[in-house]
Amino acid sequence: MKPSLPTLLSINGGYVDTAGFLALHGLFTAHVTGNFVTLGAALALGASGAVAKLLALPVFCIVVIFARLLGGDLSRRNLPTLQIVLTLKFLLLVLAAILALRFGPFGDGDGWQAILTGMILVAAMAIQTTAHRIHLGSTPPTTMMTGTTTQIMIDIADLLRGAKPEEKAAMKARLARMGAAVGGFALGCAVAAALFLLVGMACFLVPPVLALAGILMHAGNAEAKPA
Repeated sequence: MKPSLPTLLSINGGYVDTAGFLALHGLFTAHVTGNFVTLGAALALGASGAVAKLLALPVFCIVVIFARLLGGDLSRRNLPTLQIVLTLKFLLLVLAAILALRFGPFGDGDGWQAILTGMILVAAMAIQTTAHRIHLGSTPPTTMMTGTTTQIMIDIADLLRGAKPEEKAAMKARLARMGAAVGGFALGCAVAAALFLLVGMACFLVPPVLALAGILMHAGNAEAKPA
């Protein structure tokens, strides 16, 4: 059974976050607020990569604003907004892969090559997060799993204590959606870690492939819908 678009995005989110963390001296490229912690650790321990961690949140915010404005303009023109935005994310992931292969491994997390690669990955994940919130908002997030995991545990607890029959179906459906999101993210993390150890910087070739699969999946779903 093929994964849904949100699940595929979750796999890519986990993959990019893990690959970026391993290759770019602890930089979170998807869950950017986590860089507050790693920035403090880098400053306290004198490790490299502090500049990229400091830039990650502002870059993420700027790209979210850009993606929102771009999406609004595309919608007003009656253009395929989600497909175009996902294509932009794909192009950024391709560029990041080229930079990683050209300049990696990154010995210095504060070098311009590592910072540039990291910020392009942050921009790609900012676009994915914005596109998900606007176009797939009824599905669980694809780049952060804390809230989703919390809701899964709440639903499990409610089912264990004996939820009302009319509530059980909704809870089970929600658990299936959220379980797919968390499972997909975890799968992406595991595969990224394994491939980083096996092939190094070549692991960054996978995210563009996943992004392209998402574009094709969305295009196929759009064509399948009745006019």
